[in-house]
Amino acid sequence: FLTKLFWLPKNKMPKISVVIPLYNKGFIISETLESVLAQTFTDFEIVIVNDGSTDDSFEIVSQYSDDRIRLYNQENKGVSKTRNAGIEYAKSELIAFLDADDYWHPNHLEELYKLYIDFPNCCLYASRYFMKISEENTIKTTYIQAVSDNFRGILPDYFLASMQYRVGLTSAVAIPKKILQKDFLFNPELNGQEDLELFTKIAIHKPVAITNKYSVAYNFAIENQLSKIQFIQKKIIKFDQFSADENKNKSLKKFLDLYRLEYALQFRIIGDIKESKFYLKDITTKIPFKTRILLVTPSYLLRILIKIKHSLKKRGIDFTVYH
Repeated sequence: FLTKLFWLPKNKMPKISVVIPLYNKGFIISETLESVLAQTFTDFEIVIVNDGSTDDSFEIVSQYSDDRIRLYNQENKGVSKTRNAGIEYAKSELIAFLDADDYWHPNHLEELYKLYIDFPNCCLYASRYFMKISEENTIKTTYIQAVSDNFRGILPDYFLASMQYRVGLTSAVAIPKKILQKDFLFNPELNGQEDLELFTKIAIHKPVAITNKYSVAYNFAIENQLSKIQFIQKKIIKFDQFSADENKNKSLKKFLDLYRLEYALQFRIIGDIKESKFYLKDITTKIPFKTRILLVTPSYLLRILIKIKHSLKKRGIDFTVYH
């Protein structure tokens, strides 16, 4: 079933559609939605697709009377199909994405739209973002390997820029609707990193522009660690789809090897050595010494180290084992 609550006035074509997938975010959706309504750029619509929430998410959004909001209700289908539904309902030529637990600063849409006007031939427009790693600690992300913190324009190398912090963060990007069709939609077969797959596919073929402004608060606060069964059930990216492009693009190869390495270590943590080796075999990028040590560490000890890492993150100490 599908329910729509609010429509924009007839013949009104907003410049930006904001697509928000909603699932059990009643505890924070008001804060997220208020951050959109507080934008300095006001010519937008908000397309919210409630993906069968079992909490009060739908009821909370239903209370808003702003005529720029369109709220749809559907049975639970997963985040990819929910975002794709939002894309289909969107009226605008430019679509900005926002996850229901992230937050925009008031300048976000204004900066993205300026970027869209200044660099009309790009496939993806990105803002810089802050990453909230705990309730009290936030990291200011950077792409210093590829461009300076003051750089604004078309990225010379999207994948090089994304080595430490991904440029293609869902809540920080806008994409022309004409790009988002056929093979360039969120993959409903995945239930993890579907945004990574889509943005990689898009960025291989066309240029990406980035602002020099920080306008997004990405909520990366620690979540409960996945159980062994949950991780095994995750449907993750098939890297072989990028083989031909990797052979021609060294930065892409290095970028994807980071995620192969992440999967290899995750499978090692849950004790699936066979799957860990499956992802390791295709890595040609040099693996850091500290990561090589972890890849031969017993699974039970890795699980202890993960708990220590999470405890440190709560105290504002964050680090990666992949660089």
